[in-house]
Amino acid sequence: YAMTGWRIGFTAGSREIIQAMSNIQSQSTSNPTSISQYAALAALTGPQDFVGAMVNEFTKRRDVLVSGLRSMEGVTCYNPKGAFYVFPSFKALLGKRYKGRKVTNINEFTAILLEDFHVAVVPGIEFGAEGYLRLSFATSMQNIEKGLERIKKAVKALD
Repeated sequence: YAMTGWRIGFTAGSREIIQAMSNIQSQSTSNPTSISQYAALAALTGPQDFVGAMVNEFTKRRDVLVSGLRSMEGVTCYNPKGAFYVFPSFKALLGKRYKGRKVTNINEFTAILLEDFHVAVVPGIEFGAEGYLRLSFATSMQNIEKGLERIKKAVKALD
C-alpha cells in the first residue's frame, strides 16, 4: 500500500520468531499513531482493485531504474525483493577522481551527486554498507529517467 514512513505493519511466523521480532521491535519503535492505525485498517479493508495496477507501475519503475544502473560501467545492481528501493554498488568507482579530487567513500560521491548533479540519494553507509547507495523508485518515471541521466553523467565524470 506504499505506506512507508507510517511505521505500521504485520507479520506471521512461528511463536519463537515472533517473540524474537517483538523483543527487537519493542526497543526500536512502538505505539503507531492512531492515524497510522486507521490508515492501515482502511488500506486492508477498503477497495483492492487498484493494487494490481499499482504493483505493475512500481514493477515498471523498478525495471527501468535497475536496467539504467546496470548500464553504467562500475555499477552493480540487483532487483530488490521488496519495498521500492534499489541498493546498487558503486564500490568499483571509489578511488577514482572527480575534478582532480579523489573520491574515497560513498559519502563523498553522494555529495557530488547532490551538489553538482542535483540528485538526492541516501548513502549505503547509513545502513552499514560502504560503497552502496539507496535509491527510491517511489516517484514518477520522468524523475527516474532524469535521475538516471544525471547519475550516468556523474559516473562518466569520474576518472
